[in-house]
Parts: sequence; structure tokens; C-alpha cells
Amino acid sequence: MPLSGSHFLSSESGSLAPILAIMLIPMCAALGLSVDYNAAIATKGSMQNALDAATLSITTLPTSTSLADRQVKLQESFAANSGQGTAKLDGFVVAADGTSSINASASFAMPTNFMQIARVDTVQIGVASAVRKRPALVQTTFKVDKVSGHWNKTMTLYGTKFSETAVNPLMKITYVYNNFGDPKGYGTSTVYTVNGSTTTKVQEQKCTTRTVLNFLNLVVGAITQTSGYTKYVTTCTNTMYPANGAGAVIDVSLMDSLYLQMDVPSAQITKLKSNDPNTSNRLYLNGVEVANGEKVDIFTAVPCGQSSQQAWEDGGNPVPAPVSNADFFYTVTGKCDFNQRASQTVLTQ
Repeated sequence: MPLSGSHFLSSESGSLAPILAIMLIPMCAALGLSVDYNAAIATKGSMQNALDAATLSITTLPTSTSLADRQVKLQESFAANSGQGTAKLDGFVVAADGTSSINASASFAMPTNFMQIARVDTVQIGVASAVRKRPALVQTTFKVDKVSGHWNKTMTLYGTKFSETAVNPLMKITYVYNNFGDPKGYGTSTVYTVNGSTTTKVQEQKCTTRTVLNFLNLVVGAITQTSGYTKYVTTCTNTMYPANGAGAVIDVSLMDSLYLQMDVPSAQITKLKSNDPNTSNRLYLNGVEVANGEKVDIFTAVPCGQSSQQAWEDGGNPVPAPVSNADFFYTVTGKCDFNQRASQTVLTQ
């Protein structure tokens, strides 16, 4: 045997085929490993993208959706986004403040092509995704501060529900000038909630104006004006319905979109809208005028758990202008909680 092996190695006329055949085995194995490895990398990337999309998609399901139904929707969305294997909802937790945290994973036993030579039939691929979603606006409360001007006007909050196209009024504030003739002009403002064809009065602010000889011994909150030699004093009384009411409390948890509209029949531009970039610059948010060409997102304009002072300039003065030129002042307070609306949803893994 040793002699035969020595002869084979030293032979100059022998065939190289056996040597090449032996050398091809590890070469093929290495090539196969590379091909299967690249396929696994591509599959994992595709699965990760599909799982991220699926995890984000279940954050906008109705709040009443059960965990079992969210699992079904997760798998459906994962498959629809070309994800291979099985997606699993590992956790769906809503904190006390309405912040939701979602964890999901997916696994797939990818069949190999060349690695089967080494008796490796499948390669296990796993991906994970985590999402954090902040609470969204679910309730707004409107209350009139002060309205003025010689023009009658009405501000209305409109909303469109999820999966619907109809635009419905949710709240309105009307103003009627008292025609006294003072420079600024005051009148009566009435706040209503609107539910279909039913309107319910929740606040009335009635402002009465008179002329005086001087501004002595005025009541707290009295508004003074002077025009020539004439002095005017305006006093306003607020009545809430019920007496301990907070104003117009509006449930917006089912609303996909919201906007404010100011109707001023006597103005050159009779309709001012918060979602119209051509007229939204007449709206002030906490004393700051909305920039030209911007649409206002009511869901972000109303802060969670805080009050926002807002105002409209009704068209009697050119803009830009200081907030002191505005005519329609009100306060709106927001309440936020877990909601199906997309609201600052971020991938954390």
C-alpha cells in the first residue's frame, strides 16, 4: 500500500481527476454555504420589513379589538407584506396614561439548497419588532373667553369618523353683536354641543355696553373704551349650563380628522378654516399667529391635559397682525388616551 501511494503521487502520467474530485467537495460546500447565507440575509431583511409594517398596522385598530383579533391582523399584514413564516404578538400593553407598547416577533425555517450536502436542510430565521405609541386626543372642551366685533359670526368644530367620509358638526359658538355702537363692539356669545340634529346650550356670555362720564368705581373685569369725548364701559356675564359645567365637552375618540371653521357672512372672506392654508393664518394658537400656507392639525394643536388659548381674526383687519387684533377668543382643553388614531408612533426595535 505505501508503495502504491508513493507511486501514485510520483507518477507523471497519472490522472488528476481523483484529486480534483476530492478538492471539489469542500469547494462546493463553501460555495453552497455562501449562497444559502446570502439567501438567509435577504429573507431576514424582507421579514423584518414585513414585521415592522404589520406591528405598526395593529396600532390603528379600534380600541375594542381583542388581543386574539390583533394577532390575526398581525399575521395577515405580515403575509400581505411578503413576510415568510409565522408572526406572533408577544405583548400589547397600554399604560395608565394611554401610552401603548407593542412587541412582536416572527420566525421561519428557510429551506437550504447547497447546505443539504452537509445535511443542513433548514436555517432558522428570527426577527423582532417593538413599537411605542403615545396617547392621542380623545376629548376636547371649548369655553368662550371673549368675543367682539361689529360682525355676527359662528365658529364650528367639524369631524369625520374613522372609515367614513361624512363631515359632521360637533360644536358651535355663535356671536351676535349688540349694536350699541362702541368702537370695538360686543354682544352675546353662545356655545353649543351638536349631536346630529340636536344642539345643547352649554354656555352663554352676554356683554352689555353703556356710556359713562368717567371710569371710576368699575366692577372687576369691566372693559373700557374711549372714542372722542365718549367713554364706554362693557361688562360681560357668563352663564354655564349646568351651573357647574365646564363648557362644550366633545368626544373626538372616533374622529379621524377635525377642523375649525369660522363663518363671517359680512366679511370679504366669509369662511375661514383651520385646514385651509389660504385662511388658517387668521387663527392664533397661544398668542402665535399660524404661518401663511399652513394647515392646522387640531389633534396636535390641542395639548393633552392642558389648556390652549386660541383666537380668530374675523377678517376686519389685514394679517399678519398681533393677537390683540383678534376678535374671537376661547380656551380649549384636551384629554388624551389610547386611541386607534396614528399619534407619534415610533419603532423602538
